[in-house]
Amino acid sequence: MQDRCKTVLPGNIEKSPAEMFTAMARWCEQHQVTHDRYGEGELIQSFENKVASLLGFEAGLFVITGTMTQPTALQIACKQRQCQNVAMHPSSHIYLHENQGYQLQERFNVLPVGKPYQPWNLEDLTKIPDTLGAVLYELPMREIGGQLPSLEQLGLIKSYCQQQNIHLHMDGARLWECAAYYQQSYAQIAKGFNSVYVSLYKGIGGLGGAMLLGDKAFIDRASVWMHRQGGSVYHRTPYIVAAAMQFEQRLTRMPELFKRTLQIYDILKEFPALTANPEQPQANMLHLHLPLSQQSATALRDTLALEHGLWIGNPQQGQLPKQSYLEWYIGDHLLAMSDEDLRHHLSLIEQGCQSS
Repeated sequence: MQDRCKTVLPGNIEKSPAEMFTAMARWCEQHQVTHDRYGEGELIQSFENKVASLLGFEAGLFVITGTMTQPTALQIACKQRQCQNVAMHPSSHIYLHENQGYQLQERFNVLPVGKPYQPWNLEDLTKIPDTLGAVLYELPMREIGGQLPSLEQLGLIKSYCQQQNIHLHMDGARLWECAAYYQQSYAQIAKGFNSVYVSLYKGIGGLGGAMLLGDKAFIDRASVWMHRQGGSVYHRTPYIVAAAMQFEQRLTRMPELFKRTLQIYDILKEFPALTANPEQPQANMLHLHLPLSQQSATALRDTLALEHGLWIGNPQQGQLPKQSYLEWYIGDHLLAMSDEDLRHHLSLIEQGCQSS
């Protein structure tokens, strides 16, 4: 249904396969790209080094999926410290969206930390009575609207993990989106983490894939374990090209997207039936809460799509029976949209909520 809508609110413009492959072919010709073989090649290794340098690490490794990347990194860290306990927020991707692979494969134990709807802090971490091998922090926290801990709290957690010899790993699937809020470089944010995972498609617009960053010894071990799991793809060129050809452009645009998010928050004040979480933006994403059940919100979405050609996203059920929310990534669509048009679309959503 989204494909038939002339107006889409959340996310970035997605190129068709023909458009994407044409752009990739043109970029390959311009840069005289040759294929890698099992990860050995000039382009992939220079891009791995580039991302590692950007985040302040010795080495980087392309991995075909984030679901392969993060449990492997945590398993290695736990084995190094001979402790299978990993602390992470209950909204973490590993905990919610990976079919409990860490548990069924007996890779490590997950100990939830913090309150369900807030970033966690050092006090939450020190309440865990067990010895920890690793700690995972997602920056920003997608499932709670893109919330972030304060730099002060993050610094305390970094220091504590270093003092206690706990491996601190960052789920940086959306790390690119939080530098504008923190007003720090990616290397400054990542400093104090032992390893970082970043996505090459979520904010970058690539075809897929991830990057794991850490010291050289850690990345060398990770490379062996990715191979053992079937992650040693013969040609990784398509994934690297799709990300590398637009990497700088996408990162350069992040401050502009955050500025647009601030503007959208101001406009949302005019629509009291619609509530944004977090209360103030901390990344170019938010959860827009509606006073409707998921079922009613989905019906409203379909009506707006069919009658107005407007796509508002996929409603999720909120805590209360008559409450749902939309996850909005502030990307190409809302950046290009005028305030007047946005107000019109928000009024349609609010009117639909009030009449449902």
